[in-house]
Order: sequence, then structure tokens, then C-alpha cells
Amino acid sequence: MSVYANIGKHELRYSDCDFKDEIKLSSLLSLTQEAACASADELGFGYDDLKPKGLGFIVVHTYCAFRRPILLGDALTVETWPLPPRHVFFERDYRVRNAKGEEAAALASRWCLVDLKTFSLLTPEKLGEAHFSCPYRDEKAVEPPAWKIPKTNGEEVRRYNAAASDCDHYLHVNNARYPDLFLDCFTMEELRARRISAFQIAYIKQVKEGDELLFTRSDGEMCSTLEAYAGGELCSQFKLYFS
Repeated sequence: MSVYANIGKHELRYSDCDFKDEIKLSSLLSLTQEAACASADELGFGYDDLKPKGLGFIVVHTYCAFRRPILLGDALTVETWPLPPRHVFFERDYRVRNAKGEEAAALASRWCLVDLKTFSLLTPEKLGEAHFSCPYRDEKAVEPPAWKIPKTNGEEVRRYNAAASDCDHYLHVNNARYPDLFLDCFTMEELRARRISAFQIAYIKQVKEGDELLFTRSDGEMCSTLEAYAGGELCSQFKLYFS
């Protein structure tokens, strides 16, 4: 049993990239999500292992630091591994490399194991033997500045109704969909003028089909923080760092 799982040589297509021919943040999260699923399958706590037990993993935080631009046509390899759990948090890191073997991005994430009926948080022991035999690693790909994103009092910039195409098999908006929703709070001109050096997402409350999302935005000198609210409750936060 290997602690690592690899998604190898994914060549970026037009649909993976934005108007600047750079990888979309949603495409990057989709690739890392596939790597996480492959790793969990190999380690014995994948979707097919947990669903019959009424259990599942949901991601609650993601941080990504870019090491170099990732462009249309690049062939990427994603490497991932789990770190030792901390109470109800399961950490997982990723390295994304280009065809030359150069590190293009490094990501850190935190996940929670949940009861799929109540979505209450569970401890690692609920995984049984898969947890006790898992060869966790202490190695970090990147250290987030902090897992918690300070709440802002940003200005409303847009509203959006979550639709069926946004949702996954847990019937909530998939984590990889959020970057597109948040980046639509910017114009193409704004995004063309600045390069994203890192981003961070906090997933706080599930968003379901039909929920109306209200997006706010607060800009700093080298960063922007956006928040999504549904029914007056904070659902997600997104922080962009610019170089």
C-alpha cells in the first residue's frame, strides 16, 4: 500500500483554461480532487468504501500557492498524500508538476469525515482498520498563512442561484465549482491586470440547489477577500493573493 497517489500527464485542454490560456482554478481543484479520490480508494477509505456505511468526506479548507504559471498545453502530474488526522480534521497535501518535473503549484487541504444522514463530524476511529493501517506522512507541500480567513464587511457585488449543474453526489455545490462563482465577481480587465500567486477557500455551510447566494468583496493592496452568503448565513470565503 502506497501513501502516494498520482494523476499523471493530464494535458490541459481549452476547456481547462481561462481567457488568458491559464489553468482555471476550478480545473486545478478538479484535478486535485481526482487525485484525492484515487488515494483514498487505494488506502481503503474511498467513496465506494464509505458510502455503504453512511459515511463520506467533505473538504472544508483549501490553500494553493502557485510556483510558476500553468498554461494551455501543459502536461500536469498531481501527487497527493494524507497527513495524520487532528481530531476531526483530515489533512491532505498535493504537489502539481509540469512535464519538466518542475513544481507548478502546491496545495494543502483539510477534510472532515461526516455521517451522511446528519452531516455531523466524526473522528478518525470511525474509519476502522483503514485508519489504523494508513501510512500517514508528516510531509507538508505548503503551509497556509492560517486556516481561518478573517471575516470582512465587503460590498455586495453579485447574486447567483445555485443550480443542478453546480451540485455533486452529496447534493450540494461541489468544492471545485466555487472558484468560478467567486472569480465572476471580477471583470476580465481586473483579472488580466493582476497575476494570482495564491488562493484560499473556506467551505463553511453547504449550499444546495435553489439557494440564492449573495457575494461580497473586500479589496486590499495585494489581496481580495470574497464571501458568499445564503439566507443571511456565511457559506464560504475566498481569498486571492496577487503578485
